[in-house]
Formats: sequence, C-alpha cells, structure tokens
Amino acid sequence: MLFHLLWDLHDRAPWLSWLNVVRYVTFRAAAGFVTALLLSMLLGPLFIRLLQRLQVGQTIRDDGPQSHLVKAGTPTMGGALIVGALTLSTLLWCDLRNGFVWAVLGITVGYAAIGFLDDFLKLTRGNSKGLPGKAKLAGQLAIGAIAVLWLLRGDSFPAELRLRLALPFLDFYRHPIALPLGLYAAFGLLVVVGSSNAVNLTDGLDGLAIGPVIIAASTFAVLAYASGTVLRDFNIAEYLRIPHIAGASELVILCAAMAAASIGFLWYNSYPASVFMGDVGSLGLGGGLGMMALATKSEAVWAIFGGVFVVEALSVMVQVVSFRLTGRRIFKMAPLHHHYELHGWDEPKIVVRAWILSLLLAMVALATLKMR
Repeated sequence: MLFHLLWDLHDRAPWLSWLNVVRYVTFRAAAGFVTALLLSMLLGPLFIRLLQRLQVGQTIRDDGPQSHLVKAGTPTMGGALIVGALTLSTLLWCDLRNGFVWAVLGITVGYAAIGFLDDFLKLTRGNSKGLPGKAKLAGQLAIGAIAVLWLLRGDSFPAELRLRLALPFLDFYRHPIALPLGLYAAFGLLVVVGSSNAVNLTDGLDGLAIGPVIIAASTFAVLAYASGTVLRDFNIAEYLRIPHIAGASELVILCAAMAAASIGFLWYNSYPASVFMGDVGSLGLGGGLGMMALATKSEAVWAIFGGVFVVEALSVMVQVVSFRLTGRRIFKMAPLHHHYELHGWDEPKIVVRAWILSLLLAMVALATLKMR
C-alpha cells in the first residue's frame, strides 16, 4: 500500500522525484525489515501482557521431559505477533499486483489460522491436545491445494517453467526435468504441508525453531533476488544457471519482513522464554517457507538448508514406524531435540547447535548456485 502511494507521488512534483527509490527491491526490503522488526520488538511487551491478562498459558505434555514442567503457564500464541508484523510490513512495502507475494502470504496467514484454532482449543480444554490431527491435516491440505493450484494455473510462472524442477548441481537450462501437472501439484502440496509440520515439530525448545526460520528466510531472500533480478543487461539467474522467474524478486521484501519479525520475537523467546510461538506461528511460518520454495523453484535446495526441520520430522517418522513394527523406540523421545535433552544436554546447547547447523547448511545450499 505504501509502495503504491509513494510510487504515485514520485512524479507529481520535482521535489518528490527522490521517491523513485521505492522502485528498488533492496530499498523496500530494508524498509520492510525495519518495519517488521520495530513492530515485533515494540509491540512484544504489550502483546505478552495481553496474553498474560487473558491467561493464555502453555500446557505441558505429561509424557515430556520433566524439566519442561516449569514452563507451564508461560504465554503462548506469540506467533500471532510474528505473522501480524510480517503481514503488515509486506502489505506496506510489496507490489501487491505480484502473484507470488499473495501465494506465500495466503499460505502463511491461512496456516496461522489453523494453528490459532489448535492453540485456542488447547487452552480452552486445559491440555496439550488441540485440534484433532486429521482435522488439522485436512485444513492444511485444503488451503495448500488452493494456493498451489492457483500458483500453477495463474500467470506467475511462464508456461515453460511452471512444471519444471530445478535440482542442485544441475544446469537448469541444459537438464530440463518436468513433471505432469497432477504429479507436480501433489509434490508442491507435499513441500508446503511437510514444511509447515516440520517447523511445528521443531518448535519444542526456547528459540529452537525461530533461529532456523530466520536463517531460512534470509536464504530465500538471496534465492529470490537471484531468480528474479536483472541488473541492467545482466541476468543473474542465467549466469548462475538457475531458473529466471520474473517477479520473484518481490519476495525478497516478504523474506526480509519474516526474518525481521522473527528476530524481534526471538528477543522474547530466547531462553528462558517469556513467550512461546505456538502452532499459530510454527504452522504459518513453515507453510510460508514451503511456498517460497515453490515460488523460487528451490524445492530441492530447501531440503538442504531446511535440514534441521527435515531431521526433526524424520526422527518422529522413524520413531513411529519402528515402534509400530518392532515395539521398540530408536530414540529416547521424539522429536530429536527431546532425545538429546534426555541424554543430559542443556536446552541452550541444543538450541545454539541447531542454529549453527542451520547456518552451515544455508552456506552449503548457497554454494550449490555456483556448483553446476
């Protein structure tokens, strides 16, 4: 909204010509970053006090680590602050005619709404069981299917790119790999829903999920800029041999807003947390990251720099399959971060090491841009 207003004003008078700066994605990304950071940090204390007044406290699983019992009653649903800050910043600074922005924002807000309902039911029932798993998954599939099909059927992608896959280490233009519409739609839905639930499973310790989310959003900002930006006559995507997606660079602003809103939230979520993200944050942010992977054709690379989320989700799957088939558990407790807790690792050590691994994996993923 603010972008369109300032752009309309820039040629109204000579003294307003400096507003031409808003046409640059980098300027608006910086503006979106500052806006989201200020919103999340300045509104954080007010939001926490509101949650405390409403008695929106976390319920703790009976079968979880005993060290978590002291966290009972800590305000939750703090993810609403992240989603609200990034949404407002995106609406202010993005070109709202861009289909990619609406696809990612729609998934983020839609999945956050599912998470809000899940958190609300947990609080009103006074236990850790909220929305039934099947109902939650059905909602994710429905919203995800609408967004994925809209993205594929719309005019966001050129026809020759719409169903193509971009794989690490392969020249996108010399190795065309395409899927049928139905198969690609199913794959895209798996990426979005899987990302959402993987972030949700990772969100079990103070700051554990939000750190990798910040790193992932920052990495997607680089990928979106490289995919969608042409500097004069220099096409960055063609030089790097990745798909050139006109308009994808507008996602840099949304990525910057997501990273900034998450940083502001981390100020209050770091150990010992004053507020928890809740499903409203983890489901929404995870779904948004998954949709960014589709919009930038980075699905395979996302599996690399989202490795912490992938491993956490796989640990749950392995645990469930092993127990059902053999009656034995591979880990002391799943997701994996609880296994290390029960091994005696301190919570901050697990969290910081997860951040370090996320940063290393992000560097590996970005290195693949030149290894083709």
